[in-house]
Amino acid sequence: MNQALPLAADYIRVLPEIVLSLFGMAIMVIDPLVDEEKSQRLLGGLGLGGTVAALIATWIMAQSPGFAFWSMVRVNGFSVFFHILVIVIALVVILTSYEYMAVQKLRAGEYYALILFGLVGMCLMSSAVELVLIFISLEISSISTYVLAGFRRRSATSSESSLKYFLLGSFATAFFLYGVALMFGATGSTNLNVISTALNSGHVPVLAYIAMGLMFIGLGFKVGAAPFHVWTPDVYEGAPAPIVGLMSTAPKAAAFAVLLRILFEANAPGRFWFIWVSAALSMTLGNVSALVQYNVKRLLAYSSIAHAGYIMVAFAARPELGAPAVMFYTAAYAAMNVGAFAVVSHLANEGERYVTLEDYAGLGRKAPILAGTLGIFLISLIGIPVTGGFFAKFYVFSASLQSDLVGLTIIGVINSAIGAYYYLKIVVVMYMREPREEVPVLSMPLALGAALAISMAATIYLGVLPDRMLIFLRQSTKELLQEPVVTPQQTGTATGEQPGP
Repeated sequence: MNQALPLAADYIRVLPEIVLSLFGMAIMVIDPLVDEEKSQRLLGGLGLGGTVAALIATWIMAQSPGFAFWSMVRVNGFSVFFHILVIVIALVVILTSYEYMAVQKLRAGEYYALILFGLVGMCLMSSAVELVLIFISLEISSISTYVLAGFRRRSATSSESSLKYFLLGSFATAFFLYGVALMFGATGSTNLNVISTALNSGHVPVLAYIAMGLMFIGLGFKVGAAPFHVWTPDVYEGAPAPIVGLMSTAPKAAAFAVLLRILFEANAPGRFWFIWVSAALSMTLGNVSALVQYNVKRLLAYSSIAHAGYIMVAFAARPELGAPAVMFYTAAYAAMNVGAFAVVSHLANEGERYVTLEDYAGLGRKAPILAGTLGIFLISLIGIPVTGGFFAKFYVFSASLQSDLVGLTIIGVINSAIGAYYYLKIVVVMYMREPREEVPVLSMPLALGAALAISMAATIYLGVLPDRMLIFLRQSTKELLQEPVVTPQQTGTATGEQPGP
């Protein structure tokens, strides 16, 4: 009986992952049993139900903080935040996908199942405190997104994007795995708490610096930070628009959660310089490259590189200041970017034929609600007040200045001004150009309206009432930076007994 109680607590602490896996498997089982027309709504509804059930499971998980499965998983405010974030992103993407799948004439079963299976990896990444488990979670997330990127099978660009993403992602994952192996050689453990103790106990071996660099390469690829960003424009251009909304936010959020644990919780050696360089390169290359783009998906792809750079600025700051800024920016960026891609997916029409700037000409007259919604998301991406994007940049640059990173802050502010040009270019085209008659604008379905409403509400809420979120994030940061030390004797027992929180 005493052994059963810790084991029950273990399963509660991975309950969202269990729920998502069960719903994903249910979709795969039901898919062959229903015809293609019914599968769109039925399986999409099951996928949506899976995300709602996972949110409920996350609430139940939050009531049982602590370690699970021999200290490989840690449940606290930090992991709960990222669970909620990635699950809500997936919920909005599924709502966006209802119409998209019907217009593109794609079979729905494996699509929704892959989204849920990818979520399992992303959720596990946010709560894992063991590098091998983080690697496995990263692979679960990556394999799903590799397939989803090529889901428009009749499109050559979609197949190309999937292949590029798979090949380059495999190399990046190999770098991360080599880094894990070298970190084990340097510290004798793959548990982040034990690694932190080893790295802070005295002389840091050169092997640890190399290991950290290799792991950063792997995670830098996942977040699309320069100089590991080359895959981003081509993959975003070819992948289905709702999936680009997912790829640009949820996997990045999970990867940022891992980076926060590795760089701040484990107190990674030598992190400052490679973070500083990556942040400056990402902001500059992303914004400058976006200036000359005429494909909206490629433009937003380069924009995502720039925003990864803004988030990296917070990583260069002091941990107690940078960590909450990273978490807030990740949430704000997810809200506005998923919403922007929801509009893009609706306007793209069959075969994603209408994704250039010219196709958005006169949208303010033809579809004022869609144009106004997209305009607000673009304004938030610029960082104009009363939107989540404004406070996100404010907190990042404030943390940077308080950490005496004046040069990096100046680079960030200049790049924000550059970025305003190409976002406003879309607004100008929508409201100050004559509409193109050959570009159809479909009526907005209820599911898409709900997706846009959720994204809009989150964007405005984070811009008007950010205080409550910040209080929670600061408390989560304290939990992250004050993780209990787990000794090698505590990392595993035959009974499954867990160390206390």
